[in-house]
Formats: sequence, C-alpha cells, structure tokens
Amino acid sequence: MEILFVHPNFPGQFRRFAAALAREPEMRIHGVGDAKWMEDTIPLPDIPVIAYPTLSATGNNIHPYARNFDAAVRRGQQIVQTLLAHKRQGLEPDLIIAHPGWGDAFYLKDIFPGAKVIGLFEYYYRVRGADVGFDPEFPMNFDDIFRVHSLNATQLLALESCDSGYCPTAWQRSCFPAHYQERLGVIHDGIDTAMVAPDASAAITLPDGSTHRAGEEILTFVSRSLEPYRGFHIFMRALPHILEARPHCQVIIVGSDNVSYGKQPPPGQTYRQRYFDEIADKIDQSRVHFTGRLPYNDYLKVLQISRAHVYLTYPFILSWSMLEAMSSGCLVIASATPTVQEVIIDGENGLLFPFDQPATLANYAIEALSNPEQYRELRNTARQTVVSRYDFNTICYPAFKQLIKQFEW
Repeated sequence: MEILFVHPNFPGQFRRFAAALAREPEMRIHGVGDAKWMEDTIPLPDIPVIAYPTLSATGNNIHPYARNFDAAVRRGQQIVQTLLAHKRQGLEPDLIIAHPGWGDAFYLKDIFPGAKVIGLFEYYYRVRGADVGFDPEFPMNFDDIFRVHSLNATQLLALESCDSGYCPTAWQRSCFPAHYQERLGVIHDGIDTAMVAPDASAAITLPDGSTHRAGEEILTFVSRSLEPYRGFHIFMRALPHILEARPHCQVIIVGSDNVSYGKQPPPGQTYRQRYFDEIADKIDQSRVHFTGRLPYNDYLKVLQISRAHVYLTYPFILSWSMLEAMSSGCLVIASATPTVQEVIIDGENGLLFPFDQPATLANYAIEALSNPEQYRELRNTARQTVVSRYDFNTICYPAFKQLIKQFEW
C-alpha cells in the first residue's frame, strides 16, 4: 500500500504515525511538504520527501478577510503542480493523509481520483464560546470577528475534499459543525510514555550556565511561544507572590519570543519582555530562567526535574507539552478550560484554577512547592492517565491503523 503524508512542515504531527507505518511490511510511505518550512525539521529515516516551492507573499489587493484562503488556494495549486510531475513518473498513492489547515488537500483527489484522503482536522473557529473573545485583556471588535469567521472557509473546503478525518481531542472535534462531526474520529497523535517518563536522577544545565536537578524546588512553564493564548501573562503575574513565599524556588520558562496564535504585539515588542517588565521590580530576577526553545531531550529533563508545572491555555488546541508533563510525572497546575478538562480532573490527576486568576495560581503553586509529598498520588495518577489514554504504541497507533483499515489496509 502506498501512502502519501502531506503537511507543510512534514512530518509535523505525523512524525510518529508516518515512522510507524514505514516499518510495516508492504507499506511505501512518502512525505510532502513546503521546502522552506521543512528546512529546520528532523527528517524521518527511509521516508522520501517531495518538497514543493514555498509560496510568495499574498498580494496587497486581497481583502484582509480572504488572505488566508487566497494563500490556501495557491498552496493547494502549488502542491498539485509539484505532484503531477511525480504522477507522470508513476506516483499513484492508495491513501493520502493530510493536514488540510493550510489548503494542502484541496485538489489532491482531482489528480489522484483513485486515492482516499484522510484529513487531520485540528480546529474550527468559533466567534463565541471558544478562544475568540475569551480573554478580556484582548477584546475583539466586529472586524476581528468577521475575519476569524472567514478563516473557516479553508476548513470547510478541506472537509469537502476529504473522505474521512480525525481530531486530536473530543473537544476539538466538538468545535466543528454538527453535520461534519459524524465524519470525524478522535485520535490523538500519541505520547511515547516509555521515553517521556519520570527520572529521579534527571539534571540539566541551562543555557545561562545554571544546573538544576530533580528533587530541588523548581517551578516550570513550557510553551512553544510565550504568548497570551497559552496564558503567559497570567503565569508571570503569579510569580511575585510565589517567589516571595518560596525564597529557594527556581523558575524555568521554556519557549520562544515568537507568536504562534492570536495577535502580534506592537512592532519591536515581545510578550515575554512586556510581561517580564511588568513584574521585574517585584522579583529576584536571578531565580527566573528563560531558556528559549530547547532540544527535545533537554526539554524532557526540564519536565523531569519539575516539582510543579504550570499549563494555561485559552479554549483551543491542546498542547503536547501538557500530556508530556503528565507522562513525566509532573504535578500539573492548569487552567480550567475545556480542552484541559477533557484530560485533568481537579484533585485527581492535577490541579485546576480559573484562567484569569493569577492569585489562585500562586496559592496553588506555593502549596505544591511547599509540600511535594502531599501530591505524590496526583503525579502518579497523572502519568497513568496518559499511559491508559494517550500512549502511542498501545492506544493511539492501533486506533490510527483502525481508521485507515477501512480503506483496505
């Protein structure tokens, strides 16, 4: 069986699924991605990749609401133009698995009519009841609402371009229109719980030269980008109280100055600097360590040495980092938002607090840092939650194979 995985940043979320399928007998796996986007990715062994040229910028004459859709159409066209050359050389996949959020899957069935297409559908925007307008610090006006509503044009055409699909969590699936949900399964990308596991001997030397070990009083926060969508501002506002109450606590913050979601800060500013400046004169700055992004193994060590780990998010896509923190045996203190509440039950496998209450977060963190033994059972239960529901080898990969089995695998 010949399978084509399509993702601008291949392998992206398909890393584990594509690698596992490539090890199956009689499977031929190919990847497709954007040449520029893939420059910094780690390739998968034994999987040939077809790179299509990176798109030029959208013209200024495009209506602002339609710019994303215009880019999606041009990306979809770029992909099929690239794949047509390979089709002439014999490429004829039986199955195409695509992340269609950038338009990648729009026209694939037109050039490969014999192939079935499965889409990974991460998010359908809502103008009420989810991320949009959730944070009163960043109010939305009608122009914002209309623009966000228009973003779903790409998702809707993608839904019509796929034979089947899946979402990583049930809450993300629930965001899609009801008449599409019956076509969408729920399959998480999966966690390698054997690798992502507690380690009482873990230690790490950070980029600033400081070394930290498991057993020390360490508070951690991880986000791909340090931004409001992941509650960075709430976390920073909790720090003065935490650091005052816990004079030996060290804080490790992992993430870049980029913005992955939501609005950009004013030119020349970063959210990290904005919210650090807000509290800089209230804290001992030497105890707050910003690492930037870390190599994966170093990032895991940060989780393994954590005494308490903070995770916040708008009602939005659930981060891998929260599940990996739980799998590492962290005590996770998280925002009580729907995507989190699908996994964490307050007092059973973690602690939940209202997103916009940094004082409550501070109180929870102080208690957790003060009495680590009191939360040992929560940490154990957190790991067991991930092992029993999100382990790649025993849960997620079998579910994924079952999804594609309907297409005669």
